[in-house]
Parts: sequence; structure tokens; C-alpha cells
Amino acid sequence: MPLRRTPLPEWVIARRRELGERLVSTRRAAGLSQDQLADRVGVERRTIQRYESGERDPRYTDLLLIADALGAPLVELVQE
Repeated sequence: MPLRRTPLPEWVIARRRELGERLVSTRRAAGLSQDQLADRVGVERRTIQRYESGERDPRYTDLLLIADALGAPLVELVQE
């Protein structure tokens, strides 16, 4: 994957962190570990860790699968 030519704006980084925090709280409320969520979504545990830490942006398909696995509407995960 090619590298970005310009760094991401701070507001994008902040939103990514907020999404990660919502993923963590929703996952914990559902009583799932990162391993269990990763198994349900079909990704590695490290991928879930990266999403939750705000290190990576989840793919749309992964967001759909995460929302389904957590029993949460997608809009609740990505809201501002």
C-alpha cells in the first residue's frame, strides 16, 4: 500500500481514537474478549487491537461485521 503524501489532519486522528474507544466499550459491554470478537469477524486479534487503539481505520466490511458481532447498530459505533 502506498504511503500518504501528507499527514492526516488532527481531527481525523481524534475521530479514529473515538471510534476505538467506542469499540472497546461496546465489546466489553457485550462480554467479549478481543480474541472472541476477532473470531466472529474473521480477522486476527491484532487487527482488533489496532482498531481499538486508533492505529488503523477499519474497513467498512469489518465495521459491519463488528457491529453484527456486538449486536450494536453500526451508526452507534461511528457516530460523532
